[in-house]
Amino acid sequence: MAWSVGFSLVAAFLFAAAAALQYRAARRAVHGVSDASAAHGLLRRLVRDPVWLTGWAVNLAGFCAQAVALHFGSTAIVQPLLVTQLVFTIALGTVGTGRRPARLDLFGGIAVSAGLAVLFTVPGAIPPEGEPSRPRIFLAGLIAAPLIAVLSRAAWLRAGPVRAALLGVCAGLCFAATAVLIKLTTADLVHRGVAATAVDWPGYALAGSTLLGLVIEQRAFAAGSLPAAMTAMTMTNPIASYLVAVLAFETLPPRTAAAFAAVSVSVVFLTGGVALLSRSAHAARGREATA
Repeated sequence: MAWSVGFSLVAAFLFAAAAALQYRAARRAVHGVSDASAAHGLLRRLVRDPVWLTGWAVNLAGFCAQAVALHFGSTAIVQPLLVTQLVFTIALGTVGTGRRPARLDLFGGIAVSAGLAVLFTVPGAIPPEGEPSRPRIFLAGLIAAPLIAVLSRAAWLRAGPVRAALLGVCAGLCFAATAVLIKLTTADLVHRGVAATAVDWPGYALAGSTLLGLVIEQRAFAAGSLPAAMTAMTMTNPIASYLVAVLAFETLPPRTAAAFAAVSVSVVFLTGGVALLSRSAHAARGREATA
């Protein structure tokens, strides 16, 4: 588990830096406008922006670290730890500025740390890693795909924080799918080799979920409400990953009252901490300063 935890934290740091760069580039690409028309041609403008390309390179490094973490541990371990990317964002925002973290930042960081501590210390809260069931993974995909389509459509009928939150949920679902597919693809590479992986579907599904998540993430950033987008995205990812770990990896959900209570308390602490950190003035300034 130690390797999984270590690489998960490295991935969280890299994702925080990437989000800082990509948010700055996305807001500059739409000239601060938040309506739906601003998203037209967004990716075409972003791929010409050196700041966004740098963010994408950092993001790719984060995906590599995440892949290593998932090789050593389950999605139920790795994905909750990625919530710490918001804590790293606060730290990046204060480096070299002479500012101290605000009280809101401290409360948010404490809440996130407490949520992870509860999740990782109560026996049975994290389901043990099991063998993947491809039919169940396919079923999870059949559930997620129409949900993403409906929420994406609903986002275009809303504005501001609501649009950003809906798109954030969609991006979070895509990133949860990416985590599951990374685990399947790396297992193929290690146990079956490159040739077998090249003719198997998880690698292609991984490319699709990653690309779709990237597109939706940039539109969530461009919607204008970073707190709403980041809160929805950051919390949807680990919750969906946890559910998939229970459903599709043939693992048992919490079986004791203590484990079930630990998961519930952890979700409350993590959600509250993420919401506080996402609304932090330091978080917004930190992303711009990092860019």
